[in-house]
Amino acid sequence: MLKKSLFVVAAVALLAVAAQAGEIKQHSWPTTYVPMEITEIPVVMDVGYWVAIQDQDKLKIKLAQKSIHTYEGCTDMVVKCNFNVTLSCSIAKTGAIGGDYSCSVNPADIDAPGGTTTVCASLAKADLGGQPGGTSNVQVATVTIRVVPR
Repeated sequence: MLKKSLFVVAAVALLAVAAQAGEIKQHSWPTTYVPMEITEIPVVMDVGYWVAIQDQDKLKIKLAQKSIHTYEGCTDMVVKCNFNVTLSCSIAKTGAIGGDYSCSVNPADIDAPGGTTTVCASLAKADLGGQPGGTSNVQVATVTIRVVPR
């Protein structure tokens, strides 16, 4: 009888191994999907014009007397750009001091990626009667810088 029960246990164990070897019962497949390259798409854009004046808040032209009624002053201005530019200027007097105002930019042409230019202002035939003597840092004009591609 002992031989018969060992035979039955061995047969059941063999059947269990045979059943497992031929089938898989799972709720998800035990592998990962691997992404494969299928195409490449070029990305393009339109690049606009860009220009910047560095340290604008620090720029100031201080006029100094050159002769009895003539004053001049300059400042260096750093320009950064992604295209070749031509700079120009105009000057508007505030009315604090009368006279003939003018401005200049030299060099006016700046090539990308940028460079330094000098902006100057001058006052001829200055009428100093509009302000009390001894006053300092009176704003007498504003220089406007303009830029155009070249």
